[in-house]
Amino acid sequence: MKSIALLRERATRVMPTGSHCPASGLWSPESDPDAVQVFAEGHILPAHNGVPTVWRRRTAAEVSS
Repeated sequence: MKSIALLRERATRVMPTGSHCPASGLWSPESDPDAVQVFAEGHILPAHNGVPTVWRRRTAAEVSS
């Protein structure tokens, strides 16, 4: 059952500051979608510009458009 929970967690596309990154990839703060950062799975998501934020996982297609 643990593997199902891990898959569900990795599918999460929105996480708040202070949470562990559920999946490696491109992430942007909701307040500044043009500020794209790369985080590895397990990394603790930081504040953006000193302010707690909600991070959204982005695809390469979203970032390049």
